[in-house]
Amino acid sequence: MGKRSTINRSFMAMLKDRGGNFGMMAALATPLILAAGGVAIDLANMVTMKNQMQDAADAAALAAASALVAKKNETPEKAKEIALNFLKAQSAGSASDGWDESGGTGDVAFKSASPDLASNDAPPTDEATVDILEGSNGATGKTFKVSIVNKRTIEFNAMTRLLGQKWTQIETRATAESATETKNALSMYLVLDRSGSMAEKTNVSGVTKIMALKSAVTDLVTQLNTADPDQIYVRTAAISYNSSQDTAGKLAWGTADTAAYVKKLVATGGTASAAAFATAYAKVTDPKEDELHQAKNKQVPTKYIVFMTDGDNNNSSDDTKTLATCATARKNNVQVYTVAFMAPARGQKLLSDCATTTANYFKAENTADLIAAFKAIGEKASAMATRLTK
Repeated sequence: MGKRSTINRSFMAMLKDRGGNFGMMAALATPLILAAGGVAIDLANMVTMKNQMQDAADAAALAAASALVAKKNETPEKAKEIALNFLKAQSAGSASDGWDESGGTGDVAFKSASPDLASNDAPPTDEATVDILEGSNGATGKTFKVSIVNKRTIEFNAMTRLLGQKWTQIETRATAESATETKNALSMYLVLDRSGSMAEKTNVSGVTKIMALKSAVTDLVTQLNTADPDQIYVRTAAISYNSSQDTAGKLAWGTADTAAYVKKLVATGGTASAAAFATAYAKVTDPKEDELHQAKNKQVPTKYIVFMTDGDNNNSSDDTKTLATCATARKNNVQVYTVAFMAPARGQKLLSDCATTTANYFKAENTADLIAAFKAIGEKASAMATRLTK
């Protein structure tokens, strides 16, 4: 009886002993802790890779869409090649050994970089596909929709594999659209400052403000010419001003007369914008504009005024009169774009208040800004801007 009691006491003492619990718990928890650490590392890698892939897909789609409208007779096959080169450059530093390219389709397959996983549960090969959908735009133009799907496989580290998952595939998509011709008819009038301050130097050595303006207008008309190569939809004209308005140009099909007008501008005199702006408004809203467009392209044109200055009006009354015409233009659906070129505060405020919306106002602090502003206006007016849609 005494011996059994001793055994019972020893058994009960063993059951109550917690001395080995930590070791057992640690043994059980260690794989989970390691797996959790591995997951954290892999999640960070996945986020980084996805961001890089998305940037590459976006850039590739935009590059291909831009090439299709920027270069005459660019083929979809060449545009696909441009897109794939962007994706290939992005993957150059990855673990992929190389690319398997299928002939002429725009599809690409990447080789697996891990021979140890080349089994039945090996990850799928990386791949990228580029599809281009071509459509018609206006009488002679085309639209392009570039769609990209980019797939990459990321292999998990040894700690994450403790959970039984060896890899995952990341996918990004991007779509960009572009067009070679505007669908919308338009009449555009430029109102340009040629006052004496326009003879001042810019940030570019040897380039005056008036020279920069001429370059900027060249970019704008280039956009319009590309959008309307057959001069079916676009009518333009220009008027310059200093202390008074100059002879107004006549609205005509295309941009040749406008380009010639701007090329002759000479910087001199003071600044008074009211009369020139009012003349532009009257010209662009003349009922004859609608009649001419109806006869040629069967559309009601959108009316635009592009108003640029580099300074203040000599008299504040010109500000008041200009803004009154701007308000009338806004009321009657005339789109007013304004560009303040290295202008002082009062000039900036005038143009900011005159613009149809805040997006229609451009503050150009240097030559590059000015050229970019006029190019953007040309793209917006002609609906030619290559844009990322997804």
